[in-house]
Formats: sequence, structure tokens, C-alpha cells
Amino acid sequence: MAVVLAAAPATAHDTWFAAQPSPAGRVTLALGTGNAFPLHETGIDAKYLVQRGCRSGAAALPLQPVGDAPHALLLQVQVSTAAPLTCWAQSEPFEVTLAPDKIAIYFRDIQAPPAVRDAWSKMKARGLAWHERYTKHARIELNPSAAAAAPVPMLAMDAVLESPAHPPSTGEPLQFRVLRDGVPLPGFAVELRSERSAFGVWRRTDAEGRVRIAAPLPGRWVLRGTDLRVSAGDADRWESRFVTLAFDVRAAEAAATNDQRVDQNGSSLKSNTRSASQTPATPAIASEPPANVVRR
Repeated sequence: MAVVLAAAPATAHDTWFAAQPSPAGRVTLALGTGNAFPLHETGIDAKYLVQRGCRSGAAALPLQPVGDAPHALLLQVQVSTAAPLTCWAQSEPFEVTLAPDKIAIYFRDIQAPPAVRDAWSKMKARGLAWHERYTKHARIELNPSAAAAAPVPMLAMDAVLESPAHPPSTGEPLQFRVLRDGVPLPGFAVELRSERSAFGVWRRTDAEGRVRIAAPLPGRWVLRGTDLRVSAGDADRWESRFVTLAFDVRAAEAAATNDQRVDQNGSSLKSNTRSASQTPATPAIASEPPANVVRR
């Protein structure tokens, strides 16, 4: 598993979920697109979502649009805010033409592999412009559990928090798995970003599509990545799949206190924290997206 370092500004816009204040018995989520996590800048109309839903334990739950925030689509699911919950959405494909001066920035932002760069060099030598068809895939974990660690079969691109099987805390080892069409995706570059830092941590998935890391800061996090490849149906065009996985990390001290309280009530749950180590990181995402989902 390689660590990927980049010193260049990023350019691709990601789409992710964020939990919102909710009435009793419901969970409200904001789904929006932004240039730099955690700030949403634009929303997406619900009619452009080809997949959306939630799962709590073994129960499948509908995820219903309920309105618009200034920069995001609001959706709700009927479930206790304390229940383990995973929710997801996938957009329909969108088309974009990318300006020549943005392509190198785009490659740096997504850590495009040599094969992609070589394919573009050959296209450019043939005088082709950049035409791309992209889709967005977003997932969020709230109060993670073992049941939530399963992939979502209907998602064309999925990122799964496989462990821990409880809300993670700082310094605790995290394990993710990335899948494309249900199959583990090896050698795929992903970035782990925190709401509390302008720096991200890059990794590449191993042969089984997995990455492992310990989150050094509490708060909201997102795992992000973009799978870019030449279109299978048209050698003159590109296809990409953006994927995000949002989740929270508790401060280790708060997690330990909570675990002690649970233990006093007879639970066998134990804190499993380790010292955090800061991994080399990349600068914050800049402007000029190659593809931006706008509300229509």
C-alpha cells in the first residue's frame, strides 16, 4: 500500500453527505457538491439521483427529499438518531468538456495513474479535446456497526468503512474498501480529509481494494476518490466515477469515557485507541472544477 504525495492544488468537485439537525425519529442529511470539504457550494436536484436509500441493521429504509438548503439537497429517513445507519446516493451521468489548461490540475487532484496520463498524451497527439462522462456516488456512515460494513449492491462505485464496527475514535485503526461494480478496486488513489485541517492524506488501495489508516483528529471526515478511464464504448472519450464516504471520528478521551459508561451498564464494548501519527499530506482543494453538479 503506497502513500501518494502531491504538492499541487486540487480541482475536482466532490459530492458528499452531511448530517443535519433532525426532529425526533428522523435523520436529516444534506447532499451537496463542494470544492473543499466540508463546505457545500451547490446542490443536486433529486430527479438526477438514480439511486438513493438507507440501511439500518438488516432493514432497508427509504431516503426521501424534503427540501433544499442554500447549497444542498435535504433528505430524510425515519429512524432513531442513535441507530446505526448507512445512506447512499448515485447520480445519473453528466457530460463535461474540460479546458486544456485544467487537465494537468485534474490529474494531480485525483492522482491519475500513468496509464491515464499516457492515454491522454496519445489523444492529445491526435488533436482530440477532452470529453468526459461522469457520475457521483456518495455514502455516509452514522453510528457504524458490523451490519453497515457491507457494500451497497446497487452502487456502481462504493467505499465501505469495514472497521471498526462501532463509532471510531482518534488514533483507532480504520479500514476502508473501495469497489467498482461490486468488485474490489486495487491501486486506486483515495484521499482522507478532515473538516479541521487544510491537508489531506493520500493512500492507494491494496490488491483487495483496501486502505488502512488512523484518523489523527476528531470531527467530520470524508474519504474521496475518482476512477477515471477511457470509455469502453468510445476510445475518444473519458468516463469517471467520483466516490465519497462521510463519517465522524470521536475524540479518544470522549470515546473512552463513553465506553466506561457502557461497561458499567453491562456491555462488553471496550475502547481500542492508539496513538495517532500524522501522515504526509496534500494542500487543500482549489477552484476550477473539471465537473460540477449544479441544481437544475
